[in-house]
Amino acid sequence: MRELAEDHRPYALVTDDDMLIRMDAADILEAAGFRTYEASDVDEALKILCEHHASIVLLFTDVEMPGPMNGFGLARAVAEQWPHIGILIASGRYKPGPDDLPGGAHFVGKPFSADVVHDRLRELLPDGMQPEPLKR
Repeated sequence: MRELAEDHRPYALVTDDDMLIRMDAADILEAAGFRTYEASDVDEALKILCEHHASIVLLFTDVEMPGPMNGFGLARAVAEQWPHIGILIASGRYKPGPDDLPGGAHFVGKPFSADVVHDRLRELLPDGMQPEPLKR
């Protein structure tokens, strides 16, 4: 019996309270070569980050979330506590103000496409973590 090869793909955390958008974003990131964790709110995202931050290289978060902290707040917390994690923030309603995005974070409007997400990933991530080419 052949041993299964160990999966060395990096992890991304997708945080969005809309299940369909969260699944779509996770599908795009998985096609780009990531394994994904998913969270429906900031509290769940922070629990996943506390436990798995060493293996997570990307946070993809919506701005509007239930609870006391929105996606901008989550992004700032991640940038401060885990600076190795790249941050991609999405919203269909809000555009980031001058102090909303932490340094190095990128923004994408909703609805987003795989092409747009891939473009932002290429801008955001270091060479060794670039997304896999889109399959057409």
